[in-house]
Amino acid sequence: MAETIADTIITPLPPNVELETTAVLRELVKAHRHLAELKGIAKSIPNEGILISTLGLQEAQSSSEIENIITTQDDLYKYRLHNEVVDPATKEVTHYAKALNAGFAQVKENDLLTLNTVLNVQQILEGNTAGFRKTPGTVLKNLITDEIVYQPPSPEVIPQYMSALEQFINTSQELDPLVCMALLHHQFESIHPFYDGNGRTGRILNILYLVKDGLLDMPILYLSRYINQTKDEYYTNLQLTRDTGDWQPWVLYILRGVTVTAKHTMKLIEKIGALLLKIKQDIRDKHKFYSQDLINNLFHYPYTKVAFLERDLQVSRATATRYLDALAKEGLLNKKKLGRESYYINHQLIELLNF
Repeated sequence: MAETIADTIITPLPPNVELETTAVLRELVKAHRHLAELKGIAKSIPNEGILISTLGLQEAQSSSEIENIITTQDDLYKYRLHNEVVDPATKEVTHYAKALNAGFAQVKENDLLTLNTVLNVQQILEGNTAGFRKTPGTVLKNLITDEIVYQPPSPEVIPQYMSALEQFINTSQELDPLVCMALLHHQFESIHPFYDGNGRTGRILNILYLVKDGLLDMPILYLSRYINQTKDEYYTNLQLTRDTGDWQPWVLYILRGVTVTAKHTMKLIEKIGALLLKIKQDIRDKHKFYSQDLINNLFHYPYTKVAFLERDLQVSRATATRYLDALAKEGLLNKKKLGRESYYINHQLIELLNF
């Protein structure tokens, strides 16, 4: 069996089967409705960088956790403040956030999702330029029988498979774009083109595809939290499609993930927006130093420091320190020490991000 599986052939997309079944169409209606609502509500936040920064770091944490790369939100935000010394897991998760942002910038600039973008994302993610693998991919085995369940295709055919996937992504399809996203994610994971980081790169491609297709203006729908909570279902459906050629369970799984994630993200953005207005009003009522740049800083960096405020507000170090200490004194921020330097936590925002 192992010899047969080693010669895995990847069928080009789209597969020659009915994909938009009655069940899929029903889920598509719900997914698109909630996705459109999410796209609209995101515009209620005056600075898109706030959402990209905070939600992007959450996605990085959740996606990495699927691969058993575990860190804490506290460590991630501290790394933004002082990145000289950091544990390997936190560094990897931070690379994920950087890769996501870089991919988003390229898709917005080119209105395409190309192989160059995919390679760049993976390079930032892994911190190397190894590119497509030149060795056999990781074999998936049944943990009980030790039987080979799936082996990715041989390295010689990866360039042609990835070129075909690139063409599928950037060519107008008759299929609904959410169905296309489900197909491309499955195809990418089945090709398994890189030595490492395939799962995380594939999850970044999901959001980049939605941005490329205009379903979202910014990368704020992150399926990793949903996949983390339904990990067994995720891997079962991936393999079921490979074994049977039945795409419906996989497509339905992804569409349900879009709906669940969009609804969760909308609630979170609503809470962030309400908190932003509350803190904005509190500062404006009590302090003459209120400015929109100050609010942007406190929400873009839930853990901020004097140097960040100096840069963003174009004020002196003494002035930035005075502003932050005043907000900490009245309880809007929590003041902490990291080494010889102080940092300031928007603790109300942190509580929201943990919901």
